[in-house]
Amino acid sequence: MNVLATVFVQADYDVDDKGYTSAHWLFPPTWEMIIGSAASLIVFALLYKFAWPEISKAMKGRTARIQGELDEAADGKAKAEKDAADIRNALGDIDAERARLFAEADTEAEALLAEGRARLDAEVAELEARAGAEIASAASRGSDDLRSDIARYTSDALDEVVTSSLDDATQQSLVEGFIARVGASS
Repeated sequence: MNVLATVFVQADYDVDDKGYTSAHWLFPPTWEMIIGSAASLIVFALLYKFAWPEISKAMKGRTARIQGELDEAADGKAKAEKDAADIRNALGDIDAERARLFAEADTEAEALLAEGRARLDAEVAELEARAGAEIASAASRGSDDLRSDIARYTSDALDEVVTSSLDDATQQSLVEGFIARVGASS
């Protein structure tokens, strides 16, 4: 008990390193307590008189807004439950509609496949006919090219053989004979 008495009640003044003095190390002087308490009471009274009505009004508005949101949520939940019940009631109709739609889709798919196959067969036949015509044309051109090459090589070979096997006198007599025949026929 002695220790507590010395902590809370000190008879002499304490002086700190800056020269300030105090009657007690924990409590301020009495006049500071009176002024501080009065200032606090004035601040609290002003807050109660001017701030409390605004705070109260804001809290009531917040409560009303939250209640409105709760009411909207309850209405939304009730509507969703009603819609879910309607959907569950219409579930039998959904199964029948699904079966009808699948049957329609199967019919359309079969028609598309048949049409596609017919179109592909026609295209293949057209391509085969075109390829046959191109092959025949290429073969004809090839044989024409071969004939022209043979004629050219033959002409070149004849010219060389005739030139190498004839002497000048025989060649001169052949030219004169040709001229005479051409002149006699005209």
